[in-house]
This record gives sequence, structure tokens and C-alpha cells, in this order.
Amino acid sequence: MPGAGNADGYRWERYLADFHAERPAVTERLLGLSDGRPYSWLAEPLCPSPGPVLDLGCGSAPTRAELPAVRWVGVDASGSELACAAAAGRRPLVRADAAALPLADRSVAAVCAAMSLQVLTPLDTVLREVERVLRPGGTMAALVPASPFPPTRGLLGWARVLYSLRTPRLSWPNPQACEGAARLLRSRGWTVLSDERRVLRLSVSDPDRASLLVRALYLPDTGAGRLEAAERALASWARPGRLLPLPLRRVVARLPEAP
Repeated sequence: MPGAGNADGYRWERYLADFHAERPAVTERLLGLSDGRPYSWLAEPLCPSPGPVLDLGCGSAPTRAELPAVRWVGVDASGSELACAAAAGRRPLVRADAAALPLADRSVAAVCAAMSLQVLTPLDTVLREVERVLRPGGTMAALVPASPFPPTRGLLGWARVLYSLRTPRLSWPNPQACEGAARLLRSRGWTVLSDERRVLRLSVSDPDRASLLVRALYLPDTGAGRLEAAERALASWARPGRLLPLPLRRVVARLPEAP
């Protein structure tokens, strides 16, 4: 999704807590409209791991189904998201802050981060916690929004979405964890095993899907009235065959072995 920016950490923390309390599983539902299988792509490098795998900021835990034979635990701060995960039989689950993980040192073999690194704050503390609980030589796979460049077909559709919302770009509290995720991890001593970009296509074929698209975006500076107006505008634009590009980046990295 195009755009990135900075905002006050505390404001984002409050906004995200309310967002996921009111719209649990909305990220999973949005990605489910795509023509790809982003959660399967993310989990692929972790399938050989015997576990435990920590799903960091797991939300409604869509990656659980992609790792059925692996020892797995999902951690999220949102009770509403975890309730959705539990209702779908995706367990075990722990409600906790990613910046203060209730896990022992070196207790997990791998970490899965599905669309979470760009919003977990403070990011430096979160990554220190990941490095604490991950075993030396352990792997992390992260899925994050990618840059719309190089240009891809359908970007004019995003321009229409942003115009309807009266916002110049989409933003996250940790934009450096999107396009710069690999660089960020290298700066902390990780070995980056792969850094790949894929462009999926979101189907906006009817008004319900247009509404879901608007409600799934992080828009801390957009009021309820503007959201409703954007839903109405995009509902009239939606039609069968209407597709929006969804650029995603998957970074797989390994924590250094103990000295």
C-alpha cells in the first residue's frame, strides 16, 4: 500500500488499541480479498522449524493454519483479536505487549511477524525482546507493506482511494520497518537470508469490499464522517474485475549464533 509517515508513538498506541478492538480480524479479511496467499508465503520459510514459533502481534492468528504441524504460540495485545483467533481454534494464545514478552530467554526457535513490525511500538524495544526470546541462530520471517515503486498496474486506483479519504498517503508508526526492514535488521547484526517483494491484487468487486478496504486502513487523522463519505464514494466505483495492487515485502533473517 502506498505511502508511509511518522506519528507520535502514544497517539498511535491508543489509536491501534481502539482500531483492533472495534475491527478484529480486519487485516486478515482484507488480505483474504487478494489473489495470492500472503500468509502462506510468510509461513513458508518457517515450516521446517520444529518450533516453538512465536507469532508476534498475531492478531486473529491467520498464520496458525499455515503451520499446523509446528509448535506455535500467538501473542497479541488486543483481546478482541485474540477472541477471534480462539473462536477459530487457533491456539495457544497469550495476551501481552510485544515490548514485554512473557517468555523465557532463548525459548523460541523462530518468530513470525505478519503485518506487525510497522505498527509495534517502541520498535527498538520490541526487537530487543525478539532477540532475547529467540535462540541463537533462530529465524524471523516478517511480512510488511512494500513501496508502490517500481510502479505497478493499478496505482491510479489507489490515488482514487486516497482522494476519497482526503489523505495524501497511508502511514504507520514505524515506516522504517517497511521498505527498510532488511536494512534495519542488518544494522542490528542479523543475517538477512532473503528480501522479496510481491505485488498481489485486491479485488474491489462490490460495495461491501469497498467498505472493508476503507475500514481496514490505518487512518489516525481521518474522522468517522470522512470514512463514511469515502465508503460511499468507493462503493459507486467498485465493480467486478476492479483490482488494486497490494505490494508486500517478505524479509527472512537469522539471529547470529552465540559467540
